[in-house]
Amino acid sequence: MTNQNSPASSVSALSLFEPFRSEHLELANRIVMAPMTRGFSPGGVPEQNVADYYRRRAEHGIGLIVTEGTLINHPAAGASPNWPNFHGEAALQGWARVAAGVHEAGGKIIPQLWHVGTTRKVGSEPNPEVLPVGPSGLDLTGEKVSEPLTVEEIAELVAAYAQAAADAKRIGFDGIELHGAHGYLIDQFFWEKTNQRTDHYGGSLVARTRFAVEVIEACRHAVGPEFPIVFRFSQWKGPDYAAKLANTPEELAQFLAPLVKAGVDVFHCSTRRFWEPEFEGSTLNLAGWTKKLTGKPTITVGSVGLDVEFTKLFREGAGANAVHLGNLVERLEQGEFDLVAVGRALLHDPEWANKIRDGRMNELLPFTPESINTLY
Repeated sequence: MTNQNSPASSVSALSLFEPFRSEHLELANRIVMAPMTRGFSPGGVPEQNVADYYRRRAEHGIGLIVTEGTLINHPAAGASPNWPNFHGEAALQGWARVAAGVHEAGGKIIPQLWHVGTTRKVGSEPNPEVLPVGPSGLDLTGEKVSEPLTVEEIAELVAAYAQAAADAKRIGFDGIELHGAHGYLIDQFFWEKTNQRTDHYGGSLVARTRFAVEVIEACRHAVGPEFPIVFRFSQWKGPDYAAKLANTPEELAQFLAPLVKAGVDVFHCSTRRFWEPEFEGSTLNLAGWTKKLTGKPTITVGSVGLDVEFTKLFREGAGANAVHLGNLVERLEQGEFDLVAVGRALLHDPEWANKIRDGRMNELLPFTPESINTLY
């Protein structure tokens, strides 16, 4: 096995550009644009600059675009008036333009449906009077910030996810992604530190999947049997990169089984560094283990195309140079995972995929933290 920085020339990068076909999803190639929140939607409405941003990536060879996190219809879903909504006539019209532009450019696109849970600070806009919500009212440090969600409130949240899924299909998207990672709402139900409930939404690892299962099932009912549902999950949480939902492959299998049964088509497995093994005794990363255990297609992600992991870029204000992709391509060809999500490398360089395809490595642009504030 080559290392992260081994040259792509040792393994042809053309395998990244082979078509992908699964039961409900067909893509022109294996490259996915990872979701990246930028905050360019004033009042929650994505305007023409957002449509242009996504269209540019589709024009330059991205097989599937996953949008930045879009907020479901709940007053505590987000923490900025500039994060895009996925509800309301104006926002949905804006997203319909985004999807149409990507399709005109020959790409496919799915919205990431998002609720930040108790990572939302008290007093955050756009609804400062509304308290954050979570399974037990605890933030990621374990501090109480609100009362636990009631069963009735949970049902309202499930319905909000389902409505967003139905709207995604109605306005022309190619599927949805549910954000169940990084310590946000769905993940807060998964994690024992933030879910201390004693009812049927808490308890064992499997019991803590119940909220996600209900969300997936409701979305599946809303969109029908053939509309793709991607589910993003992670072991790590925002302030805790050592956190684990599953400490062994056996625990991971227990965690994933209810999600598969509920209707997930593809798992998007978020890690800091895609090349790191998930468990001792195996070189498989999280996407590799998830594919092995479920048989479902998986997306790998984590500092793809960068020479340092993405968290370092912001913690230290560092930039990152583009790197070769030999290890990534080798693992893809061995079938460890099916799709590859690229995040920060695409923020500053919308032509990243075509440059990789054409072997123009010397033209790849480095990422800097300032890139996230651009309109490229």
